[in-house]
Amino acid sequence: MQTVRHSEQTLRTALISNNPALVSQYEKLDTGEQRLMNEAFQPASDLFGPITLHSPSDWITSHPEPPQDFEEFFIDPFRKKPSAEKCSIYIQCIGSLGNTRSISEEYIKWLKGYCEAFFYGLTVKLLEPVPVSATKCSFRVNENTQNLQIHAGDILKFLKKKKPEDAFCVVGITMIDLYPRDSWNFVFGQASLTEGVGIFSFARYGSDFYSSHYEGKVKVLQKKSSSDYSIFDSYCIPEVTSVLLLRSCKTLTHEIGHIFGVRHCQWLACLMQGSNHLEEADRRPLNLCPICLRKLQCAIGFNIRERYKALVRWIDDDAADAPGVTPKHSREDRVNLPKPVEAFREWKEWIVKCLAVVQN
Repeated sequence: MQTVRHSEQTLRTALISNNPALVSQYEKLDTGEQRLMNEAFQPASDLFGPITLHSPSDWITSHPEPPQDFEEFFIDPFRKKPSAEKCSIYIQCIGSLGNTRSISEEYIKWLKGYCEAFFYGLTVKLLEPVPVSATKCSFRVNENTQNLQIHAGDILKFLKKKKPEDAFCVVGITMIDLYPRDSWNFVFGQASLTEGVGIFSFARYGSDFYSSHYEGKVKVLQKKSSSDYSIFDSYCIPEVTSVLLLRSCKTLTHEIGHIFGVRHCQWLACLMQGSNHLEEADRRPLNLCPICLRKLQCAIGFNIRERYKALVRWIDDDAADAPGVTPKHSREDRVNLPKPVEAFREWKEWIVKCLAVVQN
């Protein structure tokens, strides 16, 4: 295992900058917010630690890219910024997210609530869910894993056409696996930062996707025509668990972060780290490091204390009392389902520590 460590001065400059105007901007922040962000360059901090690399296949090793400090983010002329006219994040569900209508509806509400807390200050809206056929996308069966896949690029074109006037961005979410082109095996997601659209799949986050017993395997793809989407009438959907919800929240906020112009983080352990595989994605924390937190705060203008409180409320509201799988209900069952947040408990404890620093 390798640890990526930066000097205190390097981290201080990445966070605050040497630009007098940006230094002044930082000094105008709330004292508690500065105290929290300064943890970035405290060697003994128990809130923010260095990045650890576990194998040569990890993102930083296999995808070398220049780091982005706050100043580079701030002066980026191509950075997409919310405005008074375009300040809404839209979520478009493609296909069902759960084995029943009730579970699917609750799942997307949980994701909406999480995004509202994470991107505190922006409005998050839901577009009416659509079946795969509505997108007119290409699809295939993966020759390696034998599971259904839909074409990510085609979905992006569909989302671009559906983008509302007040949208900062539109993100599609699906439980169906994605592929970007015929030569690729799969992709977790794809986005057009200039257009403000993205599509992300949670299919591979199910507990049994990589097992030999995976129920979503399709031996032969039989379709009467290019417009025959009947095979998606009964595609395999993973059961909703706390881990699936955590992975979904992590992916959704990471990818929307990119639409704000936040590039992959190479400073500290952070949500915005790149990931090449599920194991690496699971190691990536839910939280932003101070450098990326300042970038997002600059873009949105939230109060860090209030944002953390909103995240704690999301974890606590309508939470399930005990670990487990969301129960199956009939399609007519309209009861509110308990939100499976046991996988978020450790992160809640971390947020409470951050609140203590901000409010001290």
